[in-house]
Amino acid sequence: MTTVLLTGSSRGIGTASQAALADAGATVIGHATTAKTADAIAADFAVPAAAPALWRAALDRADGAVDVLVNNAGVFEVNPLDCDDDAWLAGWERTMQVNLTAAAQLCRLAVRHWQERGTGGRIVNVASRAAYRGDSPAHWHYAASKAGMVAMTKTIARGYAAEGILAFAVCPGFTMTGMAEDYLASRGGDKLLADIPLGRVANPAEVASVVRYLALDAPASMTGAVVDINGASYVR
Repeated sequence: MTTVLLTGSSRGIGTASQAALADAGATVIGHATTAKTADAIAADFAVPAAAPALWRAALDRADGAVDVLVNNAGVFEVNPLDCDDDAWLAGWERTMQVNLTAAAQLCRLAVRHWQERGTGGRIVNVASRAAYRGDSPAHWHYAASKAGMVAMTKTIARGYAAEGILAFAVCPGFTMTGMAEDYLASRGGDKLLADIPLGRVANPAEVASVVRYLALDAPASMTGAVVDINGASYVR
């Protein structure tokens, strides 16, 4: 049975991905900033030591073997250009720490784990359309963190494919999670929806179906792929 460590499993895409993976027969170890259920491990990624602690706890729960890492946890917080210097930098660094650095720490630990075991493994990084298209003027940090995640995914795929270590990224556009609902409400939902040819935002189950496929079924030759799911709002 495949064991998956899934970050950010307490809401939205994470909750839907946990259900999709479990329905496919995987054992899923969930994570939340503050765990509210027995099957999720608490770890606040704003704290640099949290990601390694989560990895150790997941290995303990999995009897020493994790097969798939899904990095889904993230924050989407405004950081206006005209706020004071210290506040702007703090906002930038918090988003980078949570969205990119913690994911990088987990990817590194996963790669080393699979190298030591000689088994290979899979990484699925949930990035964003913003990695390619950019985001609002108050979200430089978010777009940059997700672009970094895509670049990291491609680097891992190129560096470790010969060892059976595969890496994929998913780039959703707006998805009807709590974060997206707040953003749509604050930015004028109708105007944003008009920019999506499909006429609606994605639902979490659609994104989760891609996560499940990449985590469990995608052929090895797909390693390094970035899968867009954005209603044709950004076509590369």
